[in-house]
Amino acid sequence: MNKLSNEQVQKILAGNQTFSQLGFSMLMTRLRGVYSRDKSEDSLIKCAGEINSFVSKYGAIMEEDFKIMENS
Repeated sequence: MNKLSNEQVQKILAGNQTFSQLGFSMLMTRLRGVYSRDKSEDSLIKCAGEINSFVSKYGAIMEEDFKIMENS
């Protein structure tokens, strides 16, 4: 999967998707809380960086979650 854009990340953060990879679900729960308290561009960029870093490191085990993110 390619790097997610800020717009894609914003949609994921605003959604309530459930992800199959536990580590990613935990990350998303934390980042949704961060972003709900601070919707600034800086906060979005930080969240996007964390999501993209996780995906680049663990992408091989996230096939099902990629489908969810692509359909967001």
